[in-house]
Amino acid sequence: MKLQGIFCPITTPFDYSGNLYAAKVQHNVEQWNRTTLAGYVVCGSSGESVMLTAVEKLELWEMVARHAAPDKLLIAAAGAESVRETVCMANRAAELGYRAALVLTPHYYKNLLNRADAQMLYYRTVADQTSIPVIIYNFPQSTGMDIPADAVARLSGHPNIIAIKESSGNMEKVLQMVREVQPGFQVLAGSAPTLWQSLQMGATGAILAFANAAPYAAIAIWEAYRMREEEAGRDWQNRIAHAAGLVTSKYGVPGLKHAMDLNGYYGGPPRLPLSVPTLDAKREIEEAFKDLKG
Repeated sequence: MKLQGIFCPITTPFDYSGNLYAAKVQHNVEQWNRTTLAGYVVCGSSGESVMLTAVEKLELWEMVARHAAPDKLLIAAAGAESVRETVCMANRAAELGYRAALVLTPHYYKNLLNRADAQMLYYRTVADQTSIPVIIYNFPQSTGMDIPADAVARLSGHPNIIAIKESSGNMEKVLQMVREVQPGFQVLAGSAPTLWQSLQMGATGAILAFANAAPYAAIAIWEAYRMREEEAGRDWQNRIAHAAGLVTSKYGVPGLKHAMDLNGYYGGPPRLPLSVPTLDAKREIEEAFKDLKG
């Protein structure tokens, strides 16, 4: 399975009572279908996965699968702390037509799991039992766990572990993984502020929260890389740098949802205890996105 291009880890629309907003799921997916996004990741960190019940995740997977265009590759963010639940959720997603499972590093028992051997045991056992391929998801800013590059290189030999989404922004690590993983294993950028640099180092594509609000800008960087237009790629990377930082590291999902509201998508409110951005934060986001249309 080739994972090339820009994948959007979609946000989860809630109404103002905090319920899943099915009409807005359809609205957003149909809007993104008009772009050349490579596919969608559903129920990831941008989708407030830790705020969702298992039933809600299944409902969202079904909704997105119903409305996604046939050319969009569907990836289910199915990671849980236990192997058992991760396998169960990944296989349910497979039944709904999802082609791969994005699996976050387990992290609750940090003192026991913050070792390469424990992380490799988790991923190998999950991959042995899932009916769809596994994509490792490394997001140390949230988990406090950073799977080592040499562990990823060793996991890349498993026939059902096909890629990693690397969201640390560590360019040295990206380069090391690209050099050391097995042929065919793919490294995906997970940080919009380092997208161009990651592609230059050998990443095959990216899963970017920023693409929820400004997919065309992210796609422009990918197309510049694909067409070897370095000046254009660097120009677009510079254009998105500030805006991407605001809706990822600074204001997170609430900020990202506000940017979506500006650009013709439905962001709406986050789920409590997350709260909508302040007026000052909204103004800052609006200024950063005024030249980055949806």
